[in-house]
Amino acid sequence: MKLVTFANEHDPERLGVLEGKRVIDLSAGMKRLGLDRNFPSTLLGFLEGFERNRRLVRENWSRLTAGEWVFDPAHVRLRPPLPFPRGFRDFYAFERHVRAIHEKSGKAIVPEWYEIPVFYFSNHNAMKGAEERIEFPPECRSRDFELEVAAVVCREGKNIAVEEAENYLGGLMILNDWTDRDIQAKEVKVIGPAKSKDFATSLGPWLVTLDELAGKRTEPGKYDLAMVARVNGRQYSRGNLRDIYWSFCQMLAFASRGTTVYPGEVLGSGTVGTGCILELGAEKYGWLESGDIVELEVEGLGVLKNTIA
Repeated sequence: MKLVTFANEHDPERLGVLEGKRVIDLSAGMKRLGLDRNFPSTLLGFLEGFERNRRLVRENWSRLTAGEWVFDPAHVRLRPPLPFPRGFRDFYAFERHVRAIHEKSGKAIVPEWYEIPVFYFSNHNAMKGAEERIEFPPECRSRDFELEVAAVVCREGKNIAVEEAENYLGGLMILNDWTDRDIQAKEVKVIGPAKSKDFATSLGPWLVTLDELAGKRTEPGKYDLAMVARVNGRQYSRGNLRDIYWSFCQMLAFASRGTTVYPGEVLGSGTVGTGCILELGAEKYGWLESGDIVELEVEGLGVLKNTIA
């Protein structure tokens, strides 16, 4: 399923499924058909009862696909699949990207990177959806995108074993970790990425459940999905999710060590190799400017497009 959060003239946040050229309002359909009057109307609510809710949708799919709760996508506005995730950890999991960034400063990758899947927390209240305009801090001159994929937690757990972690993942979506490189260049000398990231992160355009990606699964938590970034129609980046060093299962197991994770938390992959201007070279590509259109495309996950304000 392609799960979406959409807004219409009556409600700013509704849970839907995108199916072809239709957006199906699951909660409205379930209620009006008398199937479940308490079916969740948000993706967060859906994730909190993930297996039961997904089963109910599948069992009644033919009845849900026709009715006044079915919309033309042109008549609704897609929002981030999770407008307000419960939390957002962004990892640093692609070796090619890590190596390239270190080489720019004349350093080797530290051995500890191969020992644990490191991450930082970012602002889970600053999520943007497809087609939304992105506002960088006004003084920022080094504006950058980052081509990533995100996984979403669908079950509560603590000290999750790597072998069990896939059962706690509800699906994948595209993530753009916008970055103010001016601030980042200073703050990472002190503590790590924080203020350079907290103004905006794009998610979407939908969350694809893992069963829909089964044919692309190479091992638990890893998928063979081509990843591309374009700016104003020009291809900047190309990579593949299968090249990730740390799988999403390893990321989740580490995140849950001594800590409870909850449905609706987001785990970012970190930047794929070639997936940002910092790595590619601003001297060749230039930083993003007002009016630039950035498109991130991931096989099976759609296209996430934003314009720089």
